[in-house]
Parts: sequence; structure tokens; C-alpha cells
Amino acid sequence: MKLDIVQIGDAVLRRKARPLELDEIAGPGIVDLIENMRETMRTAPGVGLAAPQIGVPIQVAVIEDPSEFISKLPPKQAAERGRRPVPFHVVINPILTVLDAGPEEFFEGCLSLAGFTAIVPRARRVRVDCLNENADPVVIEATGWYARILQHEIDHLNGIVYIDRMLTRSFCSFASYERFWKDRSVADFWCSVPHDAE
Repeated sequence: MKLDIVQIGDAVLRRKARPLELDEIAGPGIVDLIENMRETMRTAPGVGLAAPQIGVPIQVAVIEDPSEFISKLPPKQAAERGRRPVPFHVVINPILTVLDAGPEEFFEGCLSLAGFTAIVPRARRVRVDCLNENADPVVIEATGWYARILQHEIDHLNGIVYIDRMLTRSFCSFASYERFWKDRSVADFWCSVPHDAE
């Protein structure tokens, strides 16, 4: 079942989500929630969705970056972002460790801030210790765009949205991004819009 995505301004996006107990994870409520989150993310469409984004303040996120999304990018952009297909998976009670702070700067959007985007500096490489949907411990090491998705979704579980981390001079409507910046590099953007005022 497709769920409504909460938009910025709703307090649930600004509160730290509650970790799940092991016995909760296998319960029918969480199983159904994960399936509904998958459908909601795919329908949106997006590459990640955290439970607070559908109004549920628990530490659950779903992630998937299918090859169909990546194939729509010019190959140079996909390579620049380190973007590779990521199969569907569930992240529960994650603990994020930065392995290479970078930072890497790219435009980033969010299903809870529909219609806007901005350049967000993110760590280049991260480790995530978490549980999967079977309550099994999982360790993820990720680089590039996958590392960015993980950081974005785990931020949601901690009451943080990308506008808290963005380089404010880059904030723009998605329509403006499509018109002016979609096919250009971040370096091109900063040549046109100096960011020494950040």
C-alpha cells in the first residue's frame, strides 16, 4: 500500500526516531510497514525512505538504487557520483561511522522537501552497523552515491534533513535545477555562484 510522505514542517521529521526491540522486528506490523515503505519509495520514485517520512518515528529505512535510475544519467555524471546499482534492503537501528570524510559535494533532494534541491557535502566512505528485516546484524561499507543515500536516510532517523547540511547558496527549485544545472558539474555551479559567503 502506498503511504503519504510527510513534508517538511511536520514535527516527526525533527525528532530522533526510536530504536526497535529485537522482538518487534519480526512482528506483522513491521513486516507490513517495510512492504508499504518499499512500495511508497518505488512509486515516489526515490532511492531511500525512512520511517519518519511516513509519520512513523522508528529507526527503519529502506534503500534501493536500481540500474534503471542510473541508466538515465549521462555516464560521466554516474561515474562522478560513484553511482552503482544497490539492491533493495532494510536498515534498522543503524550506527554510522565515517571512514573517509571527503567531503564530496553534489545536488541532493528529498521526498519530504518536494520540489527542491541543494548541494550537500557528504562523507565519501562510511560504515553502517545495523540490523536487517530478520533482526540479523549487518555491516555495510559504502562509497560514492550509496554512502550518500545511507547518510541521508540515517539523518532522517536522527531528526536531520538535508537542508540542515546544505550549502545554502545552492538551494533551488527542482525546476531551476533541471533548467540550469542538471547537465553541469558542481564545479560549474560554483563558478557561476561563488560560495565564499557560506
